[in-house]
Amino acid sequence: MPERPSALAPFRLPTYRSLWLASIVSNFGGLVQAVGAGWMMTELTHSPGMVALVQASTTLPIMLFSLPSGALADSLNRRRIMLTAQVFMLAASAGLALAAFAGLLTPWLLLTFTFLIGVGVALHNPSWQASVGDIVPRADLPSAVALNSMGFNLMRSVGPALGGLIVAAGGAAAAFAINAASYIPLCLALFLWRPDYAPRRLPREALGSAVAAGLRYVSMSPVLLKVLFRGFLFGLAAVSLLALLPIVARDLVGGGAFTYGVLLGCFGFGAIGGALLGARLRERFRNETIVRGGFLGFAAALVALSLSRDLWLSGLVLLPAGASWVLSLSLFNVSVQLATPRWVVGRALALYQTATFGGMAAGSLVWGQAAEAGGVAQALAWAAGVLLIGALVGLRIPLPAFGMQDLDPLNRFVEPDLPVDLRLRSGPIVVTVEYDIAPANIEPFLAAMADRRRIRIRDGARQWVLLRDLERPGIWAESYHVATWADYLRHHERRTKADAEVTDRLLALHEGPGKPRVRRMIERQTVPLHDDLPLKPEELA
Repeated sequence: MPERPSALAPFRLPTYRSLWLASIVSNFGGLVQAVGAGWMMTELTHSPGMVALVQASTTLPIMLFSLPSGALADSLNRRRIMLTAQVFMLAASAGLALAAFAGLLTPWLLLTFTFLIGVGVALHNPSWQASVGDIVPRADLPSAVALNSMGFNLMRSVGPALGGLIVAAGGAAAAFAINAASYIPLCLALFLWRPDYAPRRLPREALGSAVAAGLRYVSMSPVLLKVLFRGFLFGLAAVSLLALLPIVARDLVGGGAFTYGVLLGCFGFGAIGGALLGARLRERFRNETIVRGGFLGFAAALVALSLSRDLWLSGLVLLPAGASWVLSLSLFNVSVQLATPRWVVGRALALYQTATFGGMAAGSLVWGQAAEAGGVAQALAWAAGVLLIGALVGLRIPLPAFGMQDLDPLNRFVEPDLPVDLRLRSGPIVVTVEYDIAPANIEPFLAAMADRRRIRIRDGARQWVLLRDLERPGIWAESYHVATWADYLRHHERRTKADAEVTDRLLALHEGPGKPRVRRMIERQTVPLHDDLPLKPEELA
């Protein structure tokens, strides 16, 4: 009987352990800052919409900038990106603290600073989440993601309450100053970390091409599209709790900054419980069952919170809300990582964050306006209704089980020794692959070609077509374009071991002598008077 994976197994690795501990300190500062910002906005304005915008200003930049950040995470040194993001957030937090101490903050200036901090988070998160898969073995990845969530929520269980005390004792400016100092340990841990990145054989993709490749990969992956859609629905509705909790503490419970911190702390305690239970629940239940329970559990908590006027009852119902939050979001995150090869994992995670935090940003605006129009209790009840719809959606679009496919590089391709002096930037390149298919095998051949088309386009092919010879109807050819020779080599580097099954099916159906014939040609849209791709010197000898 296989040994049950330990939820704490990633802590055996010193690198993961040091970065996790440093992140704990940074998370604490961020949560203290969130309490200070949320409560200061209630002092600067009585508008529920402006209070909800504090949450939106933090999540909106994650929606806007995560995809470019994910492309950078897949193309550049992830450690340097994270270090740059941490220094940027330290500077923004220090500026916010100085403005607060000087009494210069206005509602819109506060939102500007929180937006800038959110930009730093958007830059940091794809690189950090993609790095987890580099630090820990694949078998420990679900535990590592759950531990990251648990670490954040461990601080959420005590940080907001302490943040409420700090705000009550020293004002929001003190909370902002503590947040600025909290970035220092993580900056130091990142500075000392020396990851062993594999050398790159090909030049980096341009940012625009890298972003397009990420969008193309996700759009051709049905599993990822399901995760992104469910993540958007969950973020859209569940963020109502975080966006409106300052108003709940002030108007429904009748408390102050400390009450707000206590309520956030209860939410954090529930999230810790969800993280600790995650591994056991994943053993016993399907992913869709856990996620559907997360939607329904959060919806029930919102309804109970909208009806409660007692601090302890409100804190109690926030426990299952926190557990539902971390179980759903961590399961979405792990599903993305296990369904994505390493070359594009940063962009896939970034698109997941764009969908989820885009839903949160939109939800913060929607529920803030709903609270202004009908009151905070009614807004929470409406959000619960959206979560119920999200649970029902799972009946038609269930979340799949974790991918068990081998997404390591296939490494079957051998670069041809070309007789012409081709450069990496030369192109466009046109490739055709010819097959000889018996009439009885046409239907399975077309089924395999449908999978081949998806893989080709997913990995960067353009203008893919399937051709049939009219004079020799048993001859079929697939044809596609790539922009340059470097893109052609990169296209083959992206092929995974899981894709080999489609290739093997096609080879088994081919009846001609030898393997299918591959033609690689460079496209010329004009007829040059002189050849710009001369033969190599050895060919001229």
